[in-house]
Amino acid sequence: MIGATLLIFLLFATYNFAQYLVLKHWMLKQERDALHVMMSQVQGYLQEQQATKESLESPEASSFIRNILGKNQMIRLIDDKGANLLLVTNHFNPKWITPLPSTTSSLQDAWHGEDHILIYRTPFAIKNESGTVEMATNLETFDHFNATLLWVMVIGGFLAVCISAASGWAIAKQFLRPVKALAVTIQNVKQNGLQERVGNIGNGDELSQLASLFNELMDQLEVSFRQQKQFVDDASHELRTPITILEGHLNMLNRWGKKDPAILEESLNASLQEVRRLKGLVQGLLALSRSDSAALTDHIERIRIEPFMAQTIQRMEDLYPEFAFRMKAEGTGKMLRINPLHLEQMLLIVIENAVKYSAEHKEIDIRCYEENKRVCISIQDYGIGIPTAEIQHVFDRFYRVDRARSREIGGTGLGLAIAKNLISHYQGEIVMTSVEDEGTRVTLSFPAVSS
Repeated sequence: MIGATLLIFLLFATYNFAQYLVLKHWMLKQERDALHVMMSQVQGYLQEQQATKESLESPEASSFIRNILGKNQMIRLIDDKGANLLLVTNHFNPKWITPLPSTTSSLQDAWHGEDHILIYRTPFAIKNESGTVEMATNLETFDHFNATLLWVMVIGGFLAVCISAASGWAIAKQFLRPVKALAVTIQNVKQNGLQERVGNIGNGDELSQLASLFNELMDQLEVSFRQQKQFVDDASHELRTPITILEGHLNMLNRWGKKDPAILEESLNASLQEVRRLKGLVQGLLALSRSDSAALTDHIERIRIEPFMAQTIQRMEDLYPEFAFRMKAEGTGKMLRINPLHLEQMLLIVIENAVKYSAEHKEIDIRCYEENKRVCISIQDYGIGIPTAEIQHVFDRFYRVDRARSREIGGTGLGLAIAKNLISHYQGEIVMTSVEDEGTRVTLSFPAVSS
């Protein structure tokens, strides 16, 4: 603000000074032009009248000169020796100007005390007489006007700078209020945590938008940190259980179980089962980490969905021969741009979930169709279903609706989170609808590509 004020002051002072010099030069030129006009009139009169020394002393000559003379001016005709031939003044003291014969025209500034005088001399010749015409004008009015103009510009400039500084300070304070609030909030976030927010700023300008964006960013960060904490807690819980079981069996074997073949067999089987669970957890975490990477969209191909789905279902029928997989394709001439491995991974995750939670009703319906320029894949099971209140959480990491029952069924709670992360990289969506004891439908949708 101070720098801007100084810059405004320098610009304003430079402009005013330049304006003052221009006006001063212009007004001085006007004074000089007026003297030139008067000199032309006097010389014209002398030429027309063929004046003599005696005629110059006549009342007619004095009357003519007086008529063209202005206030604070003097016209004097002198001979070659400096003697007066004619002298007419109007509020001007001729003693201020020393008679000075001249052979050439000259215009000069002179000072008599505090009086500024403009003197114009030019030679003349009439019959047998020759001499010099001297004209002088007191620039008292000119100097007074210049002084007044200078003071007006100085005072006006000072007032303008003061007003500019005051208004600039007020505007800067208003503009910087959101920045100050933002700085205070950032300091509070550093001290108190992510729950701090910038107060409502109703300026409606870009800085207010910045404060609003900061609040939105902090909301996202708070949610992200909360999810990260929940992820760490859930991962710790999921890893703690198999490690505790392994530790218990190994301690039992180390103390006395290794001598009992039955106990040894049971402990080894249980330990191997927990190791498989640990391996599944680690693999799931690695897959989830990769699904967060922006490099997922490498190796993209154009895939026709119907034959791809047929191959995937064939694999599932080989893995789960006791299940009936029914596929229905409806106008799926469109193609997808996607990494085939990612599409297969998403389909396997959803179909395996449907298999796990189908209970006694071992039928899976798979439907492919087009809707609103998108290719949709729907997987429907007729199993235990999910409570409506739980559906919004099923895509969270490690989330399982019924942990005890899910542990019996198997799984790590990472599959749907991996599928959601994968599909988001292809501008796709995954939606789940479910009714308890009736079944669950998961729908994957992708932007369609013309074949």
